[in-house]
Amino acid sequence: MRNANHYLRLFIAILGTTMLLSCEDDRDYTFVTPIDKVALGKELFFDKNLSNPGGQSCATCHNPQTGFSDLNHNIVSEGALDGLFGNRNAPNVAYTMFAPTLHYDAVDGTYIGGFFLDGRVNTLEEQAKKPFMNPLEMNLISVEMLVTKLRQAPYYALYQKVYGNSENVQTIFDNIADAIATFEKSKEVNPFSSKYDYYLKDQATLTQQELRGLQLFNTADKGNCAACHISDPDEDSGKVLFTDFTYDNIGVPKNPNNPFYTIPASNNPLGANAVDYGLGAIVNDASHNGKFKVPSLRNVAISAPYFHNGFYNTLEEVVHFYNRRDVETFPTAEIPETVNHDELGNLGLTLQEEKDIVAFMKTLTDGYK
Repeated sequence: MRNANHYLRLFIAILGTTMLLSCEDDRDYTFVTPIDKVALGKELFFDKNLSNPGGQSCATCHNPQTGFSDLNHNIVSEGALDGLFGNRNAPNVAYTMFAPTLHYDAVDGTYIGGFFLDGRVNTLEEQAKKPFMNPLEMNLISVEMLVTKLRQAPYYALYQKVYGNSENVQTIFDNIADAIATFEKSKEVNPFSSKYDYYLKDQATLTQQELRGLQLFNTADKGNCAACHISDPDEDSGKVLFTDFTYDNIGVPKNPNNPFYTIPASNNPLGANAVDYGLGAIVNDASHNGKFKVPSLRNVAISAPYFHNGFYNTLEEVVHFYNRRDVETFPTAEIPETVNHDELGNLGLTLQEEKDIVAFMKTLTDGYK
């Protein structure tokens, strides 16, 4: 029998479609498919009972209807506790899986990769853990509280099927993060189903305005958007991601309407004087203050407001800011010392060309067919 089991295990390893999770004896096997882990991750992602108090899930701030950003298009999302807010706009979760670990590229003189807008963690799993214990987000007091909530969940049997039984709360926390990250890597979150994707496969036709916008988007001496929002396939994934995962300070003003400035001093001791240093605070280098990770433009038309602090509400405003920032009167950048004046600010686009670029970006919304 052991010989038969040996070959069974070998067959499973070669087939690669199922995973042997546990074996109490030679006759008792439990098989887990990748679909099971994705399903568990989705349950966790949408479970509003995992916050303290209940009522907030990952999907509260990252909803599929808005490209996995805030469903209500808030400047910043409210946490599980009424009246408490984080300091940044909820970024799209879709397509973040392709980010490399944070590293410095000496050739280009820039940091690349990492997760969150400031690159402070290096994996989706690490990112998935942070909101649970953040008092401005899901507000759990401890890992033990999260584990207790999981064990009371109607899908706990699915968790046991995927990960088995463990009494170690840190192991369970790791498993929760692993399952959420697995869902975030799934096709449901990264479908590549926009009109532009179908256009690349010769299954859709762009309008004349969208084609003009695409050309302007890619042309170095016009829109130059593709300098950072790469429209060529990524070398590692082979996918068109519309980001190079670098960091930049594009001169976004401080947003006086950010409710983070009005939360209690115990959560924000500086009040309205708080400054978001972005990447600079993570790498402890003032030359990178005010820099934030270049986001993917996929689903950008449905994920307003824009920039790390939600300063602008429409794509038209964003493109005009990129085009005319240095030649018209705009509010001062929150951190003016490191603003990029080389690649934007005076692009010389006409108002019609701005509209054309916006028309093209609207082809990047998933769910075209």
